[in-house]
Amino acid sequence: MPTKKHRLRAYVTPEEYEQIIHQAKQYNLSISAFVRKLALGEPLPNVDYAKTRLELLRINADMGRLGGLFKFWLGDKDRSSQEATPQLRELLHEIERRQLELKEVVRQIK
Repeated sequence: MPTKKHRLRAYVTPEEYEQIIHQAKQYNLSISAFVRKLALGEPLPNVDYAKTRLELLRINADMGRLGGLFKFWLGDKDRSSQEATPQLRELLHEIERRQLELKEVVRQIK
């Protein structure tokens, strides 16, 4: 099926080409998308926003793993209530620390 898109060609030096590739990677864009945005005067994505978003995803995944471990631990019927208290408190403190870390990252987005 033929495409209705047109291809543009531009001649650049090897140094310019490397710089274009490097900048496109910084913005997490393909070379084509990067050049198209620049040529059409469209705004480039905020690099700091992308890094912050990835950090939020990492923290969210950590909290999900903690929650899964917590559920697994609660399902273990072999644990006595005396040994459960210190481990439960430490787990809850870890979750609270992660929540504070998440709040701090969210504040940085503004």
